[in-house]
Amino acid sequence: MTGSLYRGGLGPMLSGKSLIKVIPRAVVSICILLLLFWWLPTKSFLNAIQSISFPVWFFVFSGYLFGHVLSAFKWRLLLHTVHVKINPLEALKAHSLGLFANLCLPSVVGGDFIRAGVVVQRHGQLIPITLSSLADRLNDTFALILITTVAGLSIPHSLEMDVGPWVNILASTLLVGILSVVVFIRYIPFSMLPTYWVEKISKVRTALSSLSAAPHIAFATFMLSVLIQSGFIMLNVLIAEAIGIAISVYIWFFAWPLAKLIALIPVSLGGIGVREVALSAILVPFGVEVAPVVAQGLSWQAVLIFSGLFAGIMGSTLLERDVKK
Repeated sequence: MTGSLYRGGLGPMLSGKSLIKVIPRAVVSICILLLLFWWLPTKSFLNAIQSISFPVWFFVFSGYLFGHVLSAFKWRLLLHTVHVKINPLEALKAHSLGLFANLCLPSVVGGDFIRAGVVVQRHGQLIPITLSSLADRLNDTFALILITTVAGLSIPHSLEMDVGPWVNILASTLLVGILSVVVFIRYIPFSMLPTYWVEKISKVRTALSSLSAAPHIAFATFMLSVLIQSGFIMLNVLIAEAIGIAISVYIWFFAWPLAKLIALIPVSLGGIGVREVALSAILVPFGVEVAPVVAQGLSWQAVLIFSGLFAGIMGSTLLERDVKK
């Protein structure tokens, strides 16, 4: 398995530079989790964890894997916009290895590079394939923003009299802010930017252009992103209900995507710790205790870890078969 993953591109990503990023982020995640465990009431936390039955957890695990099968199909559609034709099994193999790589690399973007590298090995076309991965990441990010904004604006004021207006204001601010960023990226002259940002914004601008070049595929993949992320939210709701967190689904559709967006800030390993703190901070004003939220978040993290391991085994097996052929 290890040899296949290295041939798929994981080796270069685990170079000295990558490890320099991994170690401090891992330290941040560990410190946050240790502080949470020290501060939280142990009995309440353990009771919450133990209340999740294996059938519920396994259903969530299976649902998460199915969501990533759809994600592989979605990425394959985006590859077609840059004239890269791969079969569904090849897309699933590359996506699976990327999902596994997310366990080892400092950010989820690292997994995008791994899956792109697997396809590049066979088809070449480094730039188009990398841009399709970036376009896919932008799709997922915009889907999260849309979901949390619509949910925030939809939360009835009568649901939580003290919090409802606050949520509406936050959702409106987020929407205006994101639209401003998109306009900035799309139209800002490069001459006004530092050299460091020119290359990064140029890649994002090119990825957005590739989406606009095939509007029907852009719309279809974006709606798939919304569907997949909504499914992940509902899987989290199942875990939360098993623990005993009883709040409106509106609130989950506002809180979970927002916490996931906050966890994208590159200060921890895969958002571990940051996501749990962010979700707790968002849900506490709605009357939810911190211990069950952290228990829910770590149970979801267990789903991510085991799914990544399963995907790595599956992707590596498919890659080994291709190497033998």
